[in-house]
Amino acid sequence: MGVARRNQKLMDFTTGIFLPLLFGGAGVFALLRLVRRIQARAYLKDAVVVITGATSGLGKECAKAFHAAGSQLVLCGRSAERLQGVLQELSAAADPLKNGHKHHTMVFDLSDIKTVVSAAKEILSCVDHVDILINNAGISYRGIITETAIEVDRKVMETNYFGPLALTKALLPAMIKRRKGHIVTISSVQGKISIPFRSAYAASKHATQAFFDCLRAEVEQFNIEVTVVSPGYIQTNLSLNAVTSDGSQYGAVFNQPKPQTELAPPKCKLFQR
Repeated sequence: MGVARRNQKLMDFTTGIFLPLLFGGAGVFALLRLVRRIQARAYLKDAVVVITGATSGLGKECAKAFHAAGSQLVLCGRSAERLQGVLQELSAAADPLKNGHKHHTMVFDLSDIKTVVSAAKEILSCVDHVDILINNAGISYRGIITETAIEVDRKVMETNYFGPLALTKALLPAMIKRRKGHIVTISSVQGKISIPFRSAYAASKHATQAFFDCLRAEVEQFNIEVTVVSPGYIQTNLSLNAVTSDGSQYGAVFNQPKPQTELAPPKCKLFQR
């Protein structure tokens, strides 16, 4: 067979089989992504979603995403004024699904376990049930272990571990009774890998990872899903509001040299079941 003949056969194969498979596969993949996106929005429409730390950063972005998907929201935070500000932003945002739900706000401090339990009861009295719980609120830490007061370690653990644990336990019985629910906890890559000068934060996130891994195995029988999200660095005020060894606010994020790699902006992408 001559060179020209072989080249012609190769061209025919590429045009007739390889390219259709390649672009056809890409088309099918794109179609599947579209279907999954529609399914996710259908799953989230009218779902009751509780979000802690909803006044800023990732929590606020989650509020926007779930509002756009047609969910009913219970926004939790420590500032009533800032929560109202988020509600106003949601009301003013473009609303293709015409979300007609009345959203609620709940003011409490995760580090105060008694108020967390009371808030959970109030949430269930407002919305009857919870479909999705987003454990997002937390506090960061910067300091040297030998110089850190034990009260600081305790404060970080109360906010990042015991607070979400208490809220989850308070809302879980209602989910078990309905045999339906999804618990999403925002952890950190430092819940898997520890680095210097983050001891209290990394310890709280390791504990969080372990607890919710155990919970996932225990509640699967009740058709309840548990997801732990472990992002890297996100451009929020978490570092700015971090506590130091003596408990004072770190507040130095803007005085640090600009990182070589840009931090990711806070975004909340709808997840699929």
